[in-house]
Amino acid sequence: MAGNSFGDIFRITTFGESHGKAIGVIIDGCPSMLEIDEEFIQSELDKRKPGQSKITTQRKESDTAQILSGVFEGKSTGTSIAILIPNEDQRSKDYSHIQDKFRPSHADFTYQKKYGIRDYRGGGRSSARETAARVAAGAIAKIYLRKFGIEIFAHVSGVGHLEAPNIDSSNLQQLLEIRENNIVRAADPATAHEMAEFIDTIRKNGDTVGGRISTIVRNVPVGLGEPVFDKLHADLAKAMMSINAVHGFEYGSGFDGSYLKGSEHNDIFVNENNKIKTLTNFSGGIQGGISNGMDITFKTAFKPVATIMKDQATINDQGNTTSISGKGRHDPCVVPRAVIIVEAMTALVIADHLLKYNAYLNNA
Repeated sequence: MAGNSFGDIFRITTFGESHGKAIGVIIDGCPSMLEIDEEFIQSELDKRKPGQSKITTQRKESDTAQILSGVFEGKSTGTSIAILIPNEDQRSKDYSHIQDKFRPSHADFTYQKKYGIRDYRGGGRSSARETAARVAAGAIAKIYLRKFGIEIFAHVSGVGHLEAPNIDSSNLQQLLEIRENNIVRAADPATAHEMAEFIDTIRKNGDTVGGRISTIVRNVPVGLGEPVFDKLHADLAKAMMSINAVHGFEYGSGFDGSYLKGSEHNDIFVNENNKIKTLTNFSGGIQGGISNGMDITFKTAFKPVATIMKDQATINDQGNTTSISGKGRHDPCVVPRAVIIVEAMTALVIADHLLKYNAYLNNA
């Protein structure tokens, strides 16, 4: 199966299945002499792991990261970093009832048709459990970005019909504290409570619901991204769309910008204390595919989780009509756990582009 790698210079390759012995990631291109904070990596994984609250799957996984190579005496060596995350709480019997059935809106049918075989236990490679490997790699990318003062902050800005109000993003540390003190990972406490109650009601009804995650990337230098096919926002879009259940991506003004006139939408340049910036940021920090030094802002939309605890009509692998109902442990809404995945994929893109930009400067 191709498509298991992401990035050019800072490049990751993930492996493993949801109900296999382990999942993991190999990271190539990480600069040497980077201090690898294993406690930080684990803390990032803890934000994604299952069983965190009543509104997430109750599968119990410690998601303990084991660094196998590429780190010596606490520092990166410049060689491949391999990280293993053992699976500890598989219940493959929860999926025996679907081994010959295609779950609606899952990858069962497409995998079976493409490869002639599929791992029906949790979806195999199509399972969102694979994203734990990305979070581990993203943690190392974040450590690298810290050297340049680059900050990444994502938060749940919408669940179903509920929308959080616009937040004051001037103090990301304060917003982080608010986010980590509620089970939805929203940056507005009042909305977070309403969202949590709504998700729990959906769960009790055996259904699921989608949501939105908004992201801010601060202190990105001018010049990241390429003019044509490797535009920074294009790579961010690819990164977000590669996450399970993502159905939409918009940066800056996004779709709302299509309703405006140019005179309303243009970001006017000004010079403040010998620093060029824009009065507005409809561009989302990216112009012509290249970062302009303003905050990079984008939003990612997640569909409702496909597994629901209700009877649904479907077909089996013989093409016969049958019915199916979800069993086991599943998220009623994926966005609370997906926040850290969005941050990880963002970090991987920015780190990769930063390394490419630095290589360009060194060769210019």
